[in-house]
Amino acid sequence: MDKGHETSQKPRNFLACLRDHVLLFDGAMGTMIYERGVYVNQCYDALNIQKPDLILGIHRDYADAGADALTTNTFGANRFLLKKYGYEERTVEINRKGAELARQIAGEELFVAGSMGPPPDRMEPLGKLTVRELREAYHEQAEALIHGGADILILETFSDLGMICEIIREIKSAFPKVPLIGQMTVDKEGRTSLGSTPEIFASEIVRAGADVVGVNCSLGPSTMLEVAERIFRISPIPVSAMPNAGLPQRVDGRNIYFSSPEYFSEYTRRFVQVGVRIVGGCCGTTPDFIRSMRNALRSIQPRKRIEITSLPPQHDEDVDLIPTSKKSRLAEKISRGEFVTTVEIVPPQGPDPRKAVEQSRILFESGVDAINIPDGPRALSRMASSYLSLIIQQETGGEVIQHFTCRDRNLLGMVGDFLGAYAAGIRNILIITGDPPKMGTFPDASAVFDVDSIGLTRVASILNHGRDLGGNVLKKATGFFIGVGANPGAINPEEEIRRLEEKRDSGAEYIMTQPVFDPEIFLTFMDRIRHINLPVIAGIWPLVSVRNAEFMNNEVPGANVPDWVMERLKRSRTRDEARETGLAIARETLRILKPYLQGAQISMPFGNVKYPLEVLKEVLS
Repeated sequence: MDKGHETSQKPRNFLACLRDHVLLFDGAMGTMIYERGVYVNQCYDALNIQKPDLILGIHRDYADAGADALTTNTFGANRFLLKKYGYEERTVEINRKGAELARQIAGEELFVAGSMGPPPDRMEPLGKLTVRELREAYHEQAEALIHGGADILILETFSDLGMICEIIREIKSAFPKVPLIGQMTVDKEGRTSLGSTPEIFASEIVRAGADVVGVNCSLGPSTMLEVAERIFRISPIPVSAMPNAGLPQRVDGRNIYFSSPEYFSEYTRRFVQVGVRIVGGCCGTTPDFIRSMRNALRSIQPRKRIEITSLPPQHDEDVDLIPTSKKSRLAEKISRGEFVTTVEIVPPQGPDPRKAVEQSRILFESGVDAINIPDGPRALSRMASSYLSLIIQQETGGEVIQHFTCRDRNLLGMVGDFLGAYAAGIRNILIITGDPPKMGTFPDASAVFDVDSIGLTRVASILNHGRDLGGNVLKKATGFFIGVGANPGAINPEEEIRRLEEKRDSGAEYIMTQPVFDPEIFLTFMDRIRHINLPVIAGIWPLVSVRNAEFMNNEVPGANVPDWVMERLKRSRTRDEARETGLAIARETLRILKPYLQGAQISMPFGNVKYPLEVLKEVLS
């Protein structure tokens, strides 16, 4: 079968071949499967074992078109994605078969590239996927592809730089002799979804151990050309580029790509001229595109590389970091070992902040250090904590602790909120996961939860170190005093402590607990988290009636009112007596806990500013 290749048989060494030749990979697999009548709600990777002749036919068409390498039909064949279709236990079989099918057509003339795409979830700390799970899954997939006959492994369409680097390190550690291509996908500005520039992600992929670095998907050839050239300028290893057939347009319910093979042919020449050594196609490209690209390659000499002796510096630009003691007045007091006091003011359900501002003024004048502003507590619709925090700080001159939850914003939105809050003067923050909408009065509202509180803590810490999520240097580092939540009465204390350790490691600087009603449980918890070595601010909620206590016990997550507290409240004969009993219990609790704490956070039942001042009167005096 004559495909017009410059060599009559496959060179033994893939990387040696790249030194002298530009290699042409094939085009889209999913596009071709769809054109053959398989709808997108099916597991395309499972077709390796269900309809092998269909996959063989696609490989044959690309081989006939002149491809130097056939890519396996295994882009989504990691166990995380296969689990969605019930094929998790057949991961090895599907990948091995995918490589065998490609090898059957490739013979000894062509390379077989084992395709591995990203998992459906983010990696910790931005998601729930652990590094160990990630490494094990991609080791499993890589091993199956190699055993099936893959010459090369190609990581495609990744947007998380940390994730692809972890996978590269795992694969190169286990299979050091197998060439590995690492490709990211970028937006029209050339950045990944987390903001990494081509210079940054290419440098990190090289450091992780990849043999080829490049980009694929998302973009048409015009924009990708600029990205590929930027990578070539700094990369000491070969560069790959596999664009889409332009941007799709929706026609009669289908995504249609309107770029022509001739257009791709012209850009193939341009890719080679800027130094790219591997070209191919991604979504929307077909054998006709590859045939045109092959024709273009026959008339081009690859650009010779000027050897680069070192990579750009690994994020060593000077950024002034703010010491904890300089971040805020609250942080300064805690750093000096002083006891601090905060009071929680729940945002109003309407647009009028005047009552909250006046209460804050009273509390500051009484000596309270900061006002604690929750964000949509119990998933109720209220004024955003960000706006109330700014209003209180501007109107009173005092400091607030603004809550940030993971429920209502996607990751990029939360980064924007952080940067905006810091620019507006917010310095103290408390990061919590947030109550799910089903707890509140709008149970059908959607929740985002791109990350949990551990991941969001890491995001704030990254900003504090003068970087964005893509590793790009900011002109100025933020200086947030980062707090995290903890529940001393958690049903699973081991898990609570483990998560608290992760929060500390992610950048937490202080802990604020859920309301404490049982000093004995709290002191046991404090003893168990002593090794975490972070200052603790305990939550205290004055219970002003039996009904209030019952509500806390049954309807507020993490609140556990012990029987002895309920009994003391029940012995009260009047409403006023119950209120005084509740305030006395809160004062007693604070008195017992104070030697073990760096601060107290007092809640304000029913919005009555007198209650927290009654609890704090011994401390403030």
